[in-house]
This record gives sequence, structure tokens and C-alpha cells, in this order.
Amino acid sequence: MKFKFITLAKLWFIWIAFGCSTPKRAILKSDGQLNVLSYNIHHANPPSRKNIIDIDAIAKVIADSKADVVALQEVDQLTKRSGNANQTQLIAQKAGLKYYRFFKAINYDGGDYGVAILSKFPLGQPTLISLPQQNVAEERILAFVKIKVNGKSFVFANTHLDATGNPANRNVQMQQILKTFETEKLPVILCGDLNSVAGSEAIRLLDSQFRRTCIENCEGTIPEINPNRTIDYIAVKNWLWPLTKHRVIAESYASDHRPLLATFNLKP
Repeated sequence: MKFKFITLAKLWFIWIAFGCSTPKRAILKSDGQLNVLSYNIHHANPPSRKNIIDIDAIAKVIADSKADVVALQEVDQLTKRSGNANQTQLIAQKAGLKYYRFFKAINYDGGDYGVAILSKFPLGQPTLISLPQQNVAEERILAFVKIKVNGKSFVFANTHLDATGNPANRNVQMQQILKTFETEKLPVILCGDLNSVAGSEAIRLLDSQFRRTCIENCEGTIPEINPNRTIDYIAVKNWLWPLTKHRVIAESYASDHRPLLATFNLKP
């Protein structure tokens, strides 16, 4: 029997690459399910409490959902309005998610503003793509990483499309997202606040390449109280594993959006 030895130098590289902690293999729960959460967190400002930042409320929603991978939109990074806090890091730590990454969309209030990805599993090859505009508005981005769970690799993507009344920006932004993943061979999960309802051009474009986790009679995600519209989505492409659950979490305090949870069965 032959044995392979890892040099001290290689161990040092692994230790540094994974945040100075002893590397451990990412293991799925025994039931083989993957819980995916998409959540526009309104920079952790509860709508009912102006100028208040409640990181604990957002983290509790995530922890209670038992999410394995999370896409957050409207995240502050070291902004004055949020107390110069690193929201991505704080939320991840309080929610019990070891791996996290913030992706900047714009400068804001002395810091940055954008989207974030949190995960129980290591995040590989982080990528940020600026999305186009037809009309001048706030910059928007597509962010994605590669995740490997028990030998299964997939792309996990997060976006927040334009919020102006004219849909032109959202349409060209969705076109760019589709172009980005047009030739992708790996399974892809796309999450985000698309600021578009079913039947709009942006969602029609989405449906040309992706499959949404809910197509008909979907629960609303906004407003937070008595939601009547769905603008937050989880959609998949090249996906091999069955969807076992789709639900909007009935949370009406922490944000002006309700979080969206999808569960997939990753058993062989």
C-alpha cells in the first residue's frame, strides 16, 4: 500500500486559503438536502424602525431557516448609516455560516453597498460582473462563486436588478446574466431580487434558460406585511437534483422583503 504525504508548505497554504483554520471536508446533512435562501435584507433596517440597524434579526431569520447557502441583497459594508459595520461578516458569524463574501455594487455613505453570499461550504472562484444599463441609474452587479458539496460542484449566483420604473435596464441586465451562463456546463443556482413580476420581459428571458422554483400560484415576497407580488426568485439551470420544497418565510419585521427558501435533494 502506498501512502501520500503532504509537505509542511502545502499544509501552510491550505491553512491560509481557508481562513487560518484547520480545513475540514464539507459534509451535507444526513438527509442529503440542500437549503438555499434568497433574501433582500434592506441593509438590516426593519421598515417599522427608521434608522435602526438590527443585524441580530436578519441573522436569526437565516439561522432559523437552516439555510446551507444564502444570497443576500442590499448589504452595507462599512457605511455610516449602518454604524461602519461589516454586515456580511457579522450576519454570517451570528447565523453560523463559516464562509462569506461581499460583492460591491456602488460606493455609499463612506463605505460600500452590494450583495453577499454566505455558505456552510467553501466559496471558490468569486466573480463579479457589472451589469449594463439602457438608462442611467444605480449600478447593478452579478456575483457568483463555485461550491462543492460531497463531490458535487455547482455555481451559486446572486443579483439585484434595477429598481426604476422603466424595465429597460432590467431587460438588458437579464440578457447579460443569460449570456454569462450561456455556455456553463455546471449546474447553476441563480438567486436575487429581480424587481420583476411573472409575465414581465425580464422573467420571460429568465425562463428561456432557467427554471424557477415556483411557476404558478407563488406566494408574494413584498411588501413584508400582506405581500401581494413576487419579485424575489430562485432559479436553476443544468440542475440534476429534485426540488423538494419552495416557500416564502412569513417574516414581517426584519426587512421590507420576505425571504425565499428552496430545498433540493442531493442524494444520489
